[in-house]
This record gives sequence, structure tokens and C-alpha cells, in this order.
Amino acid sequence: AHILAHAVHETFPGTKLGIGPTIEHGFYYDFLFPKNIKANEEYFEELEIRMKKIIKEGWIFSGKKVTPAEARKIFKNEPFKLELIKELVKEKKQLSVYYTCPPSVKGQKSKVNCFVDLCQGGHVKRTTEINPDAFTLTSVAGAYWRGDERNQMLTRIYGTAFKTKRELDAHLTTVEEMKKRDHRKLGKQLGIYIIN
Repeated sequence: AHILAHAVHETFPGTKLGIGPTIEHGFYYDFLFPKNIKANEEYFEELEIRMKKIIKEGWIFSGKKVTPAEARKIFKNEPFKLELIKELVKEKKQLSVYYTCPPSVKGQKSKVNCFVDLCQGGHVKRTTEINPDAFTLTSVAGAYWRGDERNQMLTRIYGTAFKTKRELDAHLTTVEEMKKRDHRKLGKQLGIYIIN
């Protein structure tokens, strides 16, 4: 999810970051795109190319615990992150950030060319540990921030990732087979309607 957020942030400057957890068979990330961008699947190829480049370049993940003041400074232009920080502070939880930096930044204190995200961690050490041929972006949907319809509608981009391309291909085949058997789709195709 961090690599997707990184690619989106570079490709669409001004995009605001929501959250990006892992889910069964993959991940998603919520974004608020600039008003002039209508994010949809037509951007997937461009984003996947950038993600694969980041993976192959061996960007380094490094975590750091931060104070609330440091976190607010880092994310001063990210309203959704600021809301999360406020909530985490209220719950007395430790704040941490993860940097994704190009290999040239290794060991430097300055994280100028790095992507940073608010995260509790659990990452690979380098992006090269991820198979660039074993992930794909799968869909885009609308999602209210924090699942609350009173909040702003964000764009959620889903992806799936596996250790090998073979596992990815098998998963995608299974998903396609399940879609073919979807009762809503079959009902329309067969002209079956049930009226209660």
C-alpha cells in the first residue's frame, strides 16, 4: 500500500492521503485527488509502471517513532493524517512513521527525497523483496472517510499481491470465475426476476 501511495503522490501532486491497510489477498489505499483528476482504472497502467520502478530501484523502508509535534509537522498538509494523529494521541498510542527512500539516501539524516507515511509498521526492508510481477491494481471505488457517510468521499484503489506471478495469476483466474457465477449477473443474463 505504501508503494501505491508513493506512486500516486508522485503522479498526482496535491493528492491527500487517507489510510492504506492490508486486506485478505492484497491492500487498498484511500485518496482525495485534486478536483481536476477523476481517478479511475485508466490510470492503473501508469501507476503500476511507477510502482514497479520503485520496487526494482530497491527503495529502503525505515521506521521511526515520533512525538505528536513531530508527526503534526511531517503531515501538516495532510488533513486525514492530522485527524488520525489527533485520535492516536487521545488514545495515548505511540506514533510512528515509515520512510520509503531511494538507495542514495541510505544513512542520511535528511529524508528530502523520501515518501513518508503514518504507520505502525511491519514492512520489508527494501522494495526489492517484493516481486514486481506478482501484484496488480484491481479496482477503484468510492469510500467515505472513516466509513462515515457524513465525511468526505475518497477514492479507494485496491490491489492484490502475492509472492509469485503464478500465485497472482491463479488468484485472478479464481476471481474471474467467481464473477461469472455471481447470481446478480446470472439473473440478468438469464432473464430471471423474483418479485416479492
